[in-house]
Amino acid sequence: MSTSFNLQHEPRPGDFSVRIKRSRQRSIASRRRRRVHGRSTLALPGAVALPAFAQPAGWDRFQIGDAGTPDIAVQPMPFEQAGNSFPGSAFYYLAVESETPGFGEGIHSDADSAEPSKHPGTAARPTFVDNSGINRSRAEQCLAAAIYYEAASESDSGQRAVAQVVLNRVAHPSYPGSICGVVYQGSERRTGCQFSFTCDGSLARKPGRLVLENAQNIARQALSGYVHAAVGLATHYHTVQIYPYWAPSLSFLGRIGAHRFYSFKGAAGRLGTFSFAYGGAEPQPVRHSRVAAVETAESLYDPLAIQRAFEDEPQPGTSKIAQASTKPAPAPIYAQDLEQRGGESLFRGDKLPEATGIKPEYRNSGQWIVKPTS
Repeated sequence: MSTSFNLQHEPRPGDFSVRIKRSRQRSIASRRRRRVHGRSTLALPGAVALPAFAQPAGWDRFQIGDAGTPDIAVQPMPFEQAGNSFPGSAFYYLAVESETPGFGEGIHSDADSAEPSKHPGTAARPTFVDNSGINRSRAEQCLAAAIYYEAASESDSGQRAVAQVVLNRVAHPSYPGSICGVVYQGSERRTGCQFSFTCDGSLARKPGRLVLENAQNIARQALSGYVHAAVGLATHYHTVQIYPYWAPSLSFLGRIGAHRFYSFKGAAGRLGTFSFAYGGAEPQPVRHSRVAAVETAESLYDPLAIQRAFEDEPQPGTSKIAQASTKPAPAPIYAQDLEQRGGESLFRGDKLPEATGIKPEYRNSGQWIVKPTS
């Protein structure tokens, strides 16, 4: 019995391709070839550089473009020289040429610039106003108003200078003895108020809050004893846009910002004339009423008249003994018998005998040989 199988033809499997990644393993021969190739690469720069080291004069070929060589010879430092080297010599010779400025030093503001002027000299004394009570409140209000309306656009130094002028006037006997009295002096007049903002309508302008707070802070410091020594004993100032009649006759102290400051000359401007003991009694911090019947003498506001008055009168605060020493002594009074015999003429030195023992060459000592021409 035979069995036959009918085997069908199976199709041939499809072609395919694959990329086989070679291993990183290299043969010993390939490694040798890479090593020899690297050595030959390094040998090329060496072959170029070797002639340059062999010939120092040939370094010019490495110059770039037309760049020249510096002609400055480097000198050794003193501590590098023979005979000047000792332990710590570097610190001895290396001195700092100028000090390094600290934080904020060297900063300059145009508002604080002052033109060349003489030193203000004697500074004022502190003024202390009690921190409590109506006098302190009014004084602070009046001083802050003067600072704000007179110097709101100035630097802190310029505002402190205005405050110091007010305090100097309070201490001067020619002005009211209160802050508000000084600030509003002459405000009842049509012209000639001592501080222009009290009579030119500036008080109708509402102050800026932040600037006013700064003025109030400066006022509080001034009333608590702060002294702005930059203006000395100044009692007057004016802006650079004007030149008042009294400016040449007073002592110019300097300029801060847009204001020029002055003090009295002579006895009126001496420190002994001022009294910085605060007396209080502050009036209302408002402008005076313009009453037609109230007319004050012009000399009360004229700085030249005040200055002349102090030259004619003894300086305030001078003792009676010092004042008496400046006056001529009265003629002595003699007894009746001495008056009959000649009185004062008996004691004069014009009838002394010639035999005084003075040598002739010294007789005229102390007298002019030739009087100088006037």
